[in-house]
Order: sequence, then C-alpha cells, then structure tokens
Amino acid sequence: MVNKIAVIVAGGSGQRMGVTTPKQFLRLHGKPLLYYTLQAFLQAFNDLIIVLVLPEEHMQTGQAIAAELIGNERIKFTVGGLSRFQSVQNGLKLASEDAVIFVHDGVRCLITPQLIRSCFEQALLKGSAIPAVAATDSIRIIDGDKNHVADRNNVRLIQTPQTFKGNILLPAFQQGYKESFTDEATVVEATGTPVFLIEGDYQNIKVTRPIDLLIAEKILEERKSSL
Repeated sequence: MVNKIAVIVAGGSGQRMGVTTPKQFLRLHGKPLLYYTLQAFLQAFNDLIIVLVLPEEHMQTGQAIAAELIGNERIKFTVGGLSRFQSVQNGLKLASEDAVIFVHDGVRCLITPQLIRSCFEQALLKGSAIPAVAATDSIRIIDGDKNHVADRNNVRLIQTPQTFKGNILLPAFQQGYKESFTDEATVVEATGTPVFLIEGDYQNIKVTRPIDLLIAEKILEERKSSL
C-alpha cells in the first residue's frame, strides 16, 4: 500500500476578497471553504493523511473546522511560513519519501475526489501529475511597451493538487528559494526533473475574489441538485 499525504496550504489572507477574514474561512453554503477542501481529500482515499498548513493565529479555527469532518483523526497541523514556499516546506517536514504527496491550495474548495485519484494514479506511473486546463481566452504576451498574441492552443492554466512521488518532491524543497518558484512544479523542474501535466477540471477554481465565491456557490448548488 502506497502512503498518501496531502499538504494543504491555507495561509492566505482576505485582501483580494476585500474582507478581513482569511478567505479559507469564508462561508460557502454554511460551511467554510476549507471544510469542502478537506472533505474531498478525506473522501478520495480512506488511508490518506492530510497535513494542514495554517497561520499560527488561525490554528484553532482550522482545528475546529477539521473536528467537524468524518475522518478528522487523519488530519495533522503545522504552522505556515512567510511565503507559500516556506509553508509547503513546513508541511513537507511531516511527509516521507516513500509517499505520493499532493500539494493543494486550501481555497480550491471544489476539488473532486475523482481528480485527486487521477493525480495519484499518474504520479505512480510518471512521478508527477500537474492538473492543467486549456486556455479559453485570447492570450497576449507583454514585451516592454509592446505585446504579441500567443497561440492559446499551446497554453495551459495550472491548478492543484500538484502531485509527486516523495523522492522527487522532498529533495527539490531542500533548495533555497528563488523568485522563479511560482508553484511546486517550478521547484521540481529547477532540479532538472521534468514534470507531467494531467487534465484538470474547469470547476476546480481558486476562490480569490468575490466573483469566485459566487461561482463556487452556483457550482455547489448544481452538484447537490444532481445527487
């Protein structure tokens, strides 16, 4: 049996939402966003361990949310760092190289157990699985005062959970931080290891702005009505 560890980073603030409450604690159909995120991972595998990375000042809030969930005994807690990179590093201290490790944004609360399982299966085969969806808008690249169109057929929008074998991810995070590290995939690539994309889910949105919360509410309503 392969060990499965999900490092869920929930260290964001409510700045872009225009609220003082950190966005991972905002309510969606009566539950905090983070509740749905944790629930999806607990449902994906009954032997998966979650490492929840939280700001120290909100640790008790996160623990209270976790206590409401079936399977909460599989949730561990650690304090985040000053940056996402440091927060992931802190979470990985509770992981092992013999595991498949998921790193997920706590505010991607519409993640499905199906996508989590797909990422796991590909990571077993290829070493990594980075969810990505095709761009649907026109894309332009800024180059100084000029800009030019990019072929959107060659553009992918990256999501989480970014999933890796532990013996790939853990050594990568022993590097010093670089500004080019925008996600776990870029950290791993900096070691010379290629990463592999997997088809993501357009509903797997990152709730960052007020409009995202409205979209998430609608998606949840549609999911509940289809049950």
